[in-house]
Amino acid sequence: MPVTDVTDLYEEFGDERLPPGQHETSDFPVLSKGNTPTWDPENWSFRVSGAVDEELELSWDEFTDLPSVTQRQDFHCVTGWSRFDCDFTGVTFPELAERAGVHDDACHVMFTALDDYTTDLPLEDCMREEVLFAYGFDGDDLPAEHGGPLRVVTPHKYAYKGAKWVCGIEFLTEPERGFWEKRGYSVTADPWAEDRYS
Repeated sequence: MPVTDVTDLYEEFGDERLPPGQHETSDFPVLSKGNTPTWDPENWSFRVSGAVDEELELSWDEFTDLPSVTQRQDFHCVTGWSRFDCDFTGVTFPELAERAGVHDDACHVMFTALDDYTTDLPLEDCMREEVLFAYGFDGDDLPAEHGGPLRVVTPHKYAYKGAKWVCGIEFLTEPERGFWEKRGYSVTADPWAEDRYS
């Protein structure tokens, strides 16, 4: 599969590829709110709900049969490190949104995960080709400790906006705070504005 390089995305937000207050690393540290959840491909499902024309419930095979892309992205952790040139393979957010048919009054999206993690983003921040539901990383399956089988990647936001082990999205008609947002982390999470905390 060809790789689309989107590492120039930073030009939309700032002058430097490395956001202020970040340091570049070739490592990929593992940070999670708790233990890595287990999953069974036979019973796993992904749900799209809320302000949509058609709620969706997709099995693992159905999800991975959707049109997919591979993108080279940068990854920015709120704790101060960035990893450049990560190759993620998965399904774009707009692909799922189009299949569900998003209502005009939808304005935010709540992501939910197997470990009960939640995070919220404005719909306009999600409706970008660079927002991926990723199941592949650097040519292999996404490792469990990094959110496999499926995680969201949000290269224009700090990575806590990209839920690990994601299993559903709900289109909301008003914003709600997710796990870290309720605990004082920024709602906007813009790395180039250093929006770490609210």
